[in-house]
Amino acid sequence: MDALEDTRTAFDSVADNYDGPRGNNALIQDMRREMWRWLDASFPQGSHLLDIGCGTGLDAVRMAQRGHNVLATDWSPRMVERAHGRAAAAGVSDRMRTAAIGAHELEQLEGQAIFDGVYSNLGPLNCLPDVRPVSRECSRLVKTGGRLVFTVIGRWCPWEIAYYAAHANWARASVRFGHDMMPVGMNGHTVWTRYWTPMEFYRAFAQEFALVQCRAVCLFAPPPYMTEIRDRHPAWFERLWRWDRRVGGWPLLRSLGDHFLIVMARR
Repeated sequence: MDALEDTRTAFDSVADNYDGPRGNNALIQDMRREMWRWLDASFPQGSHLLDIGCGTGLDAVRMAQRGHNVLATDWSPRMVERAHGRAAAAGVSDRMRTAAIGAHELEQLEGQAIFDGVYSNLGPLNCLPDVRPVSRECSRLVKTGGRLVFTVIGRWCPWEIAYYAAHANWARASVRFGHDMMPVGMNGHTVWTRYWTPMEFYRAFAQEFALVQCRAVCLFAPPPYMTEIRDRHPAWFERLWRWDRRVGGWPLLRSLGDHFLIVMARR
């Protein structure tokens, strides 16, 4: 089984409970709301949007409820089933379609300049060995001036380095530093992950897309597996998020978060 199939099997295996602590705990919800702020700033109401790696459809349903037309795609058929059911339950099936298409399969989508924008939240693009095919297909599918809004798992996360170093887990502390696909366990399966710096990632898109914004997500705020910090120190946690929003876009600092958020515009 190759890396992409390993990853699909892993996400299929957790689709039924991915809305819980594994895939949508309180810290992830905070990150999701941060992404929503940028989606709302980037896409006028009524936009036609492509969601890459939609998971169980939380972002796609929210965007459809705000008046957008969304095609929600994912490499995991079980995740797509969940997203489809969520759209029906929310009464937005008329504005939200689903398709079991991986980020590496966007050539299956017909047409040219059919979307006002594309978004991908919480790292689906990290599950690809190469994002250049995504860039190529987005340049075909997105209208001139349309935007890409992605959150991507970064390479340099001070919280993670400190956390695993404190537990003397040096192998885990250094896992993000590899430049190839790295195995990460999930539910007894393997998710193959490639970690990026913002500029490494942007280079794959630079020919057709101008950089609009790049900033760290969870720079001062802890990453999603440290929920006990949020629970024990809620007031401090809110202060840390405010610092994230204040300085997360500064040069150098924007490369140091658990994720980075990058916004690009079709030339």
